Amino acid sequence: MLSSELLRRIPKAELHCHLDGSVRPQTMLELARDQRVVMPEDDAEALREYMRVDDARNLEEYLARFGHTLSVMQTEEAMERIAYELAEDCAAEGIRYLETRYAPVLNVERGLSLAQAVEAPLRGLDRAEREYGIVSRVIVCGIRNMAPSVSLDLARLAVEYHGRGVVGFDLAGGEAGNPASAHKAAFDHAIAHGLPCTCHAGEGDGAASVADAMHECHAHRIGHGTRLIDDPALMSEAREKGVAIECCLTSNVQTRAAASYDTHPLRAFFDAGLQVSINTDNRLMSGTDLVTEYGLAAKHLGFTFDELCRLARLGFANAFLPDTERAALLNRVDAEFDTLRRSVA
Repeated sequence: MLSSELLRRIPKAELHCHLDGSVRPQTMLELARDQRVVMPEDDAEALREYMRVDDARNLEEYLARFGHTLSVMQTEEAMERIAYELAEDCAAEGIRYLETRYAPVLNVERGLSLAQAVEAPLRGLDRAEREYGIVSRVIVCGIRNMAPSVSLDLARLAVEYHGRGVVGFDLAGGEAGNPASAHKAAFDHAIAHGLPCTCHAGEGDGAASVADAMHECHAHRIGHGTRLIDDPALMSEAREKGVAIECCLTSNVQTRAAASYDTHPLRAFFDAGLQVSINTDNRLMSGTDLVTEYGLAAKHLGFTFDELCRLARLGFANAFLPDTERAALLNRVDAEFDTLRRSVA
């Protein structure tokens, strides 16, 4: 068994982490008090238990809890604080690079502009980088069950802030019945302006949804991608094209995208030579952190320490950073990997 301390020491990248799914319960209560919002529980531990989703029958039921976090994410101060605290938590887990994602259109219900909803979290991430050294960036999400015109507006917003803290565009939300290709114009706009794209697919729908994201939207990465395992030919195509899969173990078990940890396709993807990474998805709703997720990969899927280090490096290699920044980050963490391997040899 690999100790939590050893897993923490592995330099890690977190590529799939929702800002509105990763709020500290105590912070939720304090913001709710200040904003006069009612929470379902008035104790931090009770709220933590309430927000963890263990009884969802599908992705849509899992997503229902987000109304509570979003209810207190409608001010600049709240969004800056939540982003800062997320990066602070990640730094404590040995995460050197974080991409957090969210849909700014969901944070403007009380008067914030879309620009304010982007700039506030960026301030929090920047402060955490100065204090803890963790490099953090933002991915702007469109929502599948909103109008494609909204996704296009969000892609334009992401492009506007590209190079100023935003590194990518994503499409999230209820997957079944809401094909990514309906939002093709948003992906086309992002890609035409040099902005990398990821897309949630193969989580709440089958392998055809992954194909849609790859072929119609030309996504560079796939969020979850769990059902890709059902289509060996598409897996081979993803490997050949270098399309990276952002795996989220606990979340996939909760949403029934995977039947169990033991049967999660992360191991099969890794063994097949795909570009894969381990991520938390929603730390609050899944009651997890990245050290825990690495431990689950070791316990249930037989990943060795060396394999976990290789997985971790793939996360950095598939970061949505400019080439020079990614290369510098890889040089930095490669030195850390070498030192760590020598210390445990």
